[in-house]
Amino acid sequence: MNKDNFSRSWVSSVSPKKQRKYRRNAPLHIKKKMLAAHLSKELRLKYKTRNFALKKGDSVLITRGKFKGQEGKIDKIYMKQLKVSVDSAKNVTKKGNKVPFKIRPSALIITDLNLADVRRVSKIESYGKTR
Repeated sequence: MNKDNFSRSWVSSVSPKKQRKYRRNAPLHIKKKMLAAHLSKELRLKYKTRNFALKKGDSVLITRGKFKGQEGKIDKIYMKQLKVSVDSAKNVTKKGNKVPFKIRPSALIITDLNLADVRRVSKIESYGKTR
């Protein structure tokens, strides 16, 4: 990735072209923040934060699109496209194969967090102390 394409002083723009360019050329540590979803009401009260970065294994509820209302676990995260695939959301091809459907994180609500990662657990615990 060429670092010259990403502007660190970028605040915002009305132009969709510039917004797409910002998201496409963003470095990975900023793209990870873009891959965040809202927590359910129970988790929001428990952890005292509104959203959290998505991780493989999180249980999510799909709130928009043709798979609305389905719940499942995150299979894969596509950092380049800023989308995720959920195990319950699969498209069926003409041959009958099931292919993953890529969903934007804004269309998901986290219902259960994957707490297998020690770093993630410590980050969640620090959220409750600071807020």
